[in-house]
Amino acid sequence: MQVHARLHQLRMSPRKVRLIIGMIRGMTAPAAVRQLEFAPQAAALPVLKLLKSAMANAEHNFQIDPATLRVAKITADGGPILHRYTQKAFGRGAPIRKRTAHIHIVLSDEPISDVHKSAGMKKIDATVITKKAKKSSTKAVANVESGTEAKKKPTSAKTRAAKAKK
Repeated sequence: MQVHARLHQLRMSPRKVRLIIGMIRGMTAPAAVRQLEFAPQAAALPVLKLLKSAMANAEHNFQIDPATLRVAKITADGGPILHRYTQKAFGRGAPIRKRTAHIHIVLSDEPISDVHKSAGMKKIDATVITKKAKKSSTKAVANVESGTEAKKKPTSAKTRAAKAKK
């Protein structure tokens, strides 16, 4: 079962909020609450409030134990921008863009593998990473064994003349 909660028009930049939501993505709900309670960033408070709201929705509306919930998906998208202007020299004005954010959180009580499928998240295949690492390391070993070195940067005529004088 998936439980959704949304926060619209938070008067904070989505970029700042994304730093916080990246920390709790994929965590269990109680662990995410502990993480957010001690996070020093200002964006942690509205995200914590939204997470607690989603946990309360799960408990009240669907009778799901909050301890079994996991943050399946969480996003911070841009909202409407408030355009303001500040004074500059010679009677000019410079724009100020006061950004807002929309936060959407999905909590799930499904196991981790099912959460990835339902939330559209990709799992990283460790075998692909190791194969790529092996290929690059074998190339380096082959270059060392064959005695080929990195190509030297071509020098200019002035540099060659200066070396020849010495």
